[in-house]
Amino acid sequence: MHKFSIYQNRFKFLLLPGIIILFGIIFYFVNGGFQYDVEFSGGTRLHVAMEQEFSNEEVAQLIEEQTGVHAVVQKTGDGTEAIIKFSETGDESIEANIYNTLKEHYNLQSDEPLEVGTQSPSFGQNMQRASLMATIWAVVLMLIYITIRFEWRSALVAIGTLASNILVMISVYVIFQLPVNSSFIAAILTILGYSINDIIVVFDRVRENKGLKVNKKADIPMIAENSIWQSLTRSINTSVTTLITIVLLYILGVPSIQEFALPIIIGIVIGTYSSVFISAPIWAWWKNSSLQRKKKKQAKPAKA
Repeated sequence: MHKFSIYQNRFKFLLLPGIIILFGIIFYFVNGGFQYDVEFSGGTRLHVAMEQEFSNEEVAQLIEEQTGVHAVVQKTGDGTEAIIKFSETGDESIEANIYNTLKEHYNLQSDEPLEVGTQSPSFGQNMQRASLMATIWAVVLMLIYITIRFEWRSALVAIGTLASNILVMISVYVIFQLPVNSSFIAAILTILGYSINDIIVVFDRVRENKGLKVNKKADIPMIAENSIWQSLTRSINTSVTTLITIVLLYILGVPSIQEFALPIIIGIVIGTYSSVFISAPIWAWWKNSSLQRKKKKQAKPAKA
């Protein structure tokens, strides 16, 4: 018998993702929505060799003051190169004006940026649609797989858990104003795969314990409780091992890597949390409630 019951506290564990999602909704309206990268919204991308250390905020402020262009600046390479993104496209005078401003202020030796790239808004819209379809297909296939392997209740609970994880990830991007780009899609799909793996581990242990003779008289909540505790160590060890690598990437990586690593870190934590403390307890509550209703219905005396 465990001193702390995960099953009995099942609804309390919903508070953490609920609070994060609530903050995400608040920050969405406070910040005016998502911060779309040029990959999604369309725009121009300048790759500039700054040849020295610099501040992203300082460069962005300089560009806006001197050219009137609102730009997003990221460090790349060894920290002495900049990726400058802005929404204007097809105007070479704006690109030249921005580069000449940087060249004069930072005494750059090169007469032109390392690379100039443009992205049309229509391409970004196509990428958004393709990303959405990839996520939907991933969820549908998972739903089918879990239904076949376990049961439809397990599948619906798993998909509901995944949906909450995705909402948490989206909230993280809104709260920290991370740019929504291809890294966002990679992070979402990574967390989907990671979360479903943990969920299946717990459900597998539940199925194994249901088949044991010693559990023939045990109720669903007790079996779920024991299964969660039995798989808890494995889930935590797997998550910690993965987190060590990702945290090091976040600490040592350049800003573009950090933007990808941060949501992955939070996603792994919330994915492990939800698979252990939410999915199996909610499934057990739903399954047990259904069985209790059937028993009550069968116990009612037939009408004369």
